[in-house]
Amino acid sequence: MVRTNNIKNLIDKGVQIVAPESVEIGGDVDPDCISGDNVVIHAGCRIFGKSTLILTGTCLGAEAPVTVVDCQMGPNVNLNGGFFQDAVMLAGVSTGSGAHVRRGTILEEESSIAHTVGLKQTVLFPFVTLGSLINFCDCLMAGGTDRQNHSEVGSSYIHFNFTPNQDKATASLIGDVPRGVMLKQAPIFLGGQGGLVGPCRLEYGTVIAAGTINRKDELRPGRLIFGGGGRSGNVPFAAGHYHGFKRILANNIIYLANLTALGQWYDQVRNLFVSNEFPQTLLLGLQDKLQMAVDERIVRLSELVDKLLEQETEDEENSSESNSLQKGHENWLPELESFLRENRNRAGDHALRDRFLEIISNEVDQNGKQYLQVIKGLSPESSEAGTRWLQGIVDGVTNGAFQIIPSLNAKP
Repeated sequence: MVRTNNIKNLIDKGVQIVAPESVEIGGDVDPDCISGDNVVIHAGCRIFGKSTLILTGTCLGAEAPVTVVDCQMGPNVNLNGGFFQDAVMLAGVSTGSGAHVRRGTILEEESSIAHTVGLKQTVLFPFVTLGSLINFCDCLMAGGTDRQNHSEVGSSYIHFNFTPNQDKATASLIGDVPRGVMLKQAPIFLGGQGGLVGPCRLEYGTVIAAGTINRKDELRPGRLIFGGGGRSGNVPFAAGHYHGFKRILANNIIYLANLTALGQWYDQVRNLFVSNEFPQTLLLGLQDKLQMAVDERIVRLSELVDKLLEQETEDEENSSESNSLQKGHENWLPELESFLRENRNRAGDHALRDRFLEIISNEVDQNGKQYLQVIKGLSPESSEAGTRWLQGIVDGVTNGAFQIIPSLNAKP
């Protein structure tokens, strides 16, 4: 149902609707959640969802029609064309036309994507920039300090997030949360016409040369990864067999642990910046989308483990790595799932947290609720204090999960 007076109400409050007869506003949209201050909605746009939020200075559809479903947008967001559902775009985010941005996506301040980019369960930290013709689902990317020094993904890049065994336990951690939120790390560069095979982890300062398909973790800072096309070959293949499963399990758990730390950052730190420019409803949108991401990762990890255990049962001749998965511990998957869900709100060391929150509160009192300005302005010592708190959360979740899995009793 379209609430026929919604468009008139929006125009009356100051929203610039360029061609009202071509715009569709769903009956579930709350007009009070659309700012009348310098908001522009171009021809052909469609807006739905009871949780949709559009703040001041936002422009929809400057290049092509935009469809928005249950998204929350901060100030001065530009969605130039495409489809957006169950996503959050914070202040200054911009997207090119042809975007396909789906469930669980978080685009933090001043991050941007060019034309024809697909995102789902994607988290981009401030200033991260994606070129054109990119598929970048199921990953978190951090790094960089400002718009002139930012992590970037070149055009025609793919994050490979679906395996021949038909699973998606493939989330990649490009940077990390404990250091990345402090906005002081070296940028990461993924060269165009390349790809990253998830699940993968990359350290800050990593550069992957254009045209390179990277399949390995790189946890050393400041490395250049390069390579040509894959070696040709033709060998027997049977679906359902996993190689290097310990790394796959470990990377999934570490990714989840980082999302847990990010949840505490949103709950404890972002909460101190609630204001007219960052209202509570926008914070709730961030928290909601992050929980979508956590739920997705737990489900995908559980599906993978089910397949691994099934492989173990069926392949009795394999007495090497896969046979160690259950050895010494029966029926551990329910225990792992329970642990991950119970620890999704793990707060970490309270003394470290409170000390860091006091630092942030003092900065807010002195400089106002300008998130980027405050975080970037923290001293190295203050940033390190926050990183220690968040890293403790990551380590606690990771080590606890590893102890449950028979073959992962030590951090890799």
